[in-house]
Amino acid sequence: MSLEVDITKKLQGFELKVDFKAENDILGLLGASGSGKSMTLRCIAGIETPDIGRIVLNGRVLFDSENKINMPIRERKVGFLFQNYALFPNMTVEQNIGFGLIKSISKIEKANKIRKKIIDLQLSGMEKRYPYQLSGGQQQRVALARALVVNPEILLLDEPFSALDEHLRNNMIIRLQEDLKQFKGTSIFVTHNMEEAYQLCNNIIIIAGGSIDAIGHKNVIFNNPPTLYSAKLTGCKNISKARKVMSNVIEAIDWGCRITFNYELEENIKYIGIRAHYLEICEADEVINTFNCWVVFTSEALFRTKVYLKFSEPIGNEKDYHVMCDVSKEEWNLIKQKSLPFKIKINPEKVIKIK
Repeated sequence: MSLEVDITKKLQGFELKVDFKAENDILGLLGASGSGKSMTLRCIAGIETPDIGRIVLNGRVLFDSENKINMPIRERKVGFLFQNYALFPNMTVEQNIGFGLIKSISKIEKANKIRKKIIDLQLSGMEKRYPYQLSGGQQQRVALARALVVNPEILLLDEPFSALDEHLRNNMIIRLQEDLKQFKGTSIFVTHNMEEAYQLCNNIIIIAGGSIDAIGHKNVIFNNPPTLYSAKLTGCKNISKARKVMSNVIEAIDWGCRITFNYELEENIKYIGIRAHYLEICEADEVINTFNCWVVFTSEALFRTKVYLKFSEPIGNEKDYHVMCDVSKEEWNLIKQKSLPFKIKINPEKVIKIK
């Protein structure tokens, strides 16, 4: 099973222009709010119409502007899980699940289909309940059952965890992973949360301002984001302008230091970055890639401490810093007893290089 999307649609403030393919897997669309992620789903589903382009699902043309094809929503065989689940408040669980089933099937067949999804998604005993009588997680499973009962060829999930608190979100991600194992078609999962995307999806598309900024396997995207935007969106807190000064040396212009690599570097590297948890505060006397640093300020989280550091001694009460290091509270309690300056090591194997 496969999906091909190549569409353009003029929106207020920017133009949505995406071109990608998806196979029988969960594809993540990751981007900031208003970047065009949800609009892409709505165009695939037929809720919105692109200005130009083509959408093909498993060989069936859903949309083709040149040939004036625009298949109706009901005929597209698309399951859609909306952000707020969009359950009908005046319908019971079983009525909500069966709403999308075609009227031509018999009452017995319809009841059997609904019953199967109720069992599959562990909703037994809730058949006669209304949405207000369900928890957020139960409402999501009803909405997912409604999307799956029509035997869709593709499943579209539009930020299904955005309204949930942190504890429930983690539980529901695990639950959704199990539920989606039953679905054999293509799934597209929209989110602005990088951890959700990483947990649920193997391949990820990063969308910025209506265009594809990065596309590939999640490990490639997160370990080596190809653009400045994708580095920031995937959580890299330490980024500096950069220039190559020797065949294997990059100067981090904003940090005022040079990093040496054990191989020849490519040309035109404009930025470098390193994730906060990869910075090492150490006691080693190594010269290469080890720098003096001073603490500017710290910020306490529940179990972690964010340490904001500068590679030159701060002046007065300034809050200007070069990098942020993320360490456990236990580790910081040991480190902070030491006299300044600390030694910080930048492992070149962990450095992100952006052209």
